[in-house]
Amino acid sequence: MAREESVSEELEREDNPQEVGTATDLEQNQTVDEQKPGAEDQQGSTGEDKGEGLESQLRLENEDLKTQLSELKDQYLRQQADFDNMRKRLRREKEEGIAYANHQILEDLVAIIDDFERAIRSSEESRDFDAFHDGIALIERQFTSMLERKWGLKRIEAEGMEFDPNVHEAVTAEPREDHETQMVLEDFQRGYMLNDRVLRTSKVKVSIPGKGE
Repeated sequence: MAREESVSEELEREDNPQEVGTATDLEQNQTVDEQKPGAEDQQGSTGEDKGEGLESQLRLENEDLKTQLSELKDQYLRQQADFDNMRKRLRREKEEGIAYANHQILEDLVAIIDDFERAIRSSEESRDFDAFHDGIALIERQFTSMLERKWGLKRIEAEGMEFDPNVHEAVTAEPREDHETQMVLEDFQRGYMLNDRVLRTSKVKVSIPGKGE
């Protein structure tokens, strides 16, 4: 009897193969479902670890950036202070340069003043006009020589020279039939060159070539 029931069940399984497969699938799905919770827990734990690691890294990077920013700020403040000090020093040197720019030439002029004072005292004692005149002429030669030698100030030659409008200024003229070109007849006021530049033109009397009236 039992054998007949077993044979009957096997015949039913052969007649309904889908039911057998379905039961087996259900068992497998149950096994997978039982395993899933453990996998999800593992993934969640890994994600939390990664999040904590990223947060720690960001915190360290933030601290580094703060440190770099502080160092850059200190460097900027030091450079700004150095720049301000340099600007103040340059302004002070410029002001001193302007204030004492004429120091050397004034020192030379003081020496000429000393010569004049000695000449005046000597003339008061001797009352010798010729000696006084010679002394003044000597001082004048020394003075102009010093200016040319040390400061590049040179007198412009005028009288007897051909008229040059670049360095001569004609203030009066005189017809001269013996002149073929304009010549400087008289130098009313000396002109001077400062190195290669005209400091002051000579005021002169010039000739007008041709027959006189």
